[in-house]
Amino acid sequence: MIAPAIGQISSTFGNNSDTISALTVSIFVLAYAFGPLFLGPMSEIYGRSRVLQLSNLWYLAWNIGCGFARTEYQLLAFRFLAGLGGSAPMSVGAAVLGDCWRPDERGKAAAIFSLAPLLGPVVGPITGAWLFWSTSIVDVAIQIVGIFFLQETYAPVLLERKAERIRRSMSVEDAPCRKVRTVFETQDRSWQIIMIKALTRPFAMFVREPIVQLLSVYMAYLYGIFYLFLTTIPLIFQGKYQQPVGIAGLHYIALGIGVSGASQINARTMDKVYVHLKNKNGGVARPEFRLPAMFPATILLPIGCLITGWSSQAHTHWIVSDIGIVLVGAGIILNFQCIQTYLIDTFTLHAASALAAATCLRSIAGFVFPLFAPAMYNALGFGKGDTLLAVIAIIIGCPAPFIFWHYGEEIRNRSRYARS
Repeated sequence: MIAPAIGQISSTFGNNSDTISALTVSIFVLAYAFGPLFLGPMSEIYGRSRVLQLSNLWYLAWNIGCGFARTEYQLLAFRFLAGLGGSAPMSVGAAVLGDCWRPDERGKAAAIFSLAPLLGPVVGPITGAWLFWSTSIVDVAIQIVGIFFLQETYAPVLLERKAERIRRSMSVEDAPCRKVRTVFETQDRSWQIIMIKALTRPFAMFVREPIVQLLSVYMAYLYGIFYLFLTTIPLIFQGKYQQPVGIAGLHYIALGIGVSGASQINARTMDKVYVHLKNKNGGVARPEFRLPAMFPATILLPIGCLITGWSSQAHTHWIVSDIGIVLVGAGIILNFQCIQTYLIDTFTLHAASALAAATCLRSIAGFVFPLFAPAMYNALGFGKGDTLLAVIAIIIGCPAPFIFWHYGEEIRNRSRYARS
């Protein structure tokens, strides 16, 4: 959101380094790589609501701190710390969808949820600079609403609270019956044991679960391309087409059209396709029934990269480049929605940890890709540069839906966490 104001910020602090300027924007995304690793598991211990509320307060405090920063390095530190709090919805929010919606209804909710993290960076450069004070004011309003309306959704925590109320309501004579326990409680409920298990679970899932490994790598690549395109849209339309800054910024609308348009279509069809396939399978649902939209999505993305790169290189009419950008946005959001709902359906109880592992990789990619994009395009040009992106997208992405469609059930049956 601060991207349009980065020139003014650099001027205020007397910064002449392009690297520091880029870090000021992307270091917030870097924090998204680390926050979900402990916020997601903590939500499986203390509940979703508490973690979301406290994380939001943490974000608010450090985002206000950004407004008081006196040096560029203070701003970098405060932005990173604010990003830690802002990262909570990336893993906890998606897990709430798994808590609240049945599989037959989860697709539409996940589609709407996954749209915001991708549409926000698109809208930001169009609407102009969102200063720290204005974002803090909006966050205060969200915090107030959350205090009154954000309720706990995680089943193990809700059942533990219910069991505790039952234990407290029993008289002394009922002492033998006071050991009311839930199916989720273990004999050792010490704080240290719970924290160790929960905080290491995202890493364990990434190491042991092929589903998390492959889909996390692909999601990271998608996120990297998304942020790379956010960076290169000005390079294309200001550099190649010689458009003024105000006009060049309007081409972010093309990315927004691709992201929001494909998201709306998928939101209306994902659950219908899921129910149809479930009925054809004798009423037995499978997480793989979330993947059909991923098949065309893995093709749309490289096609969009090729159209954007070579039309820009050949200096054809700018509308052709915008068409390519639309296809890139559509391919990214469709893949995102399918991957996210597939992970939620597969690891429902530990969805926050699975999404934390995926979010870690994708946020690192979102941080790194914009840093090397200018150098890559200077060396290869837009045509060859986007061709390289397209080829890698085909190699990583195209096999994924076929693998999990045919072998997903077999992989899940060998999984420790998918059976939980």
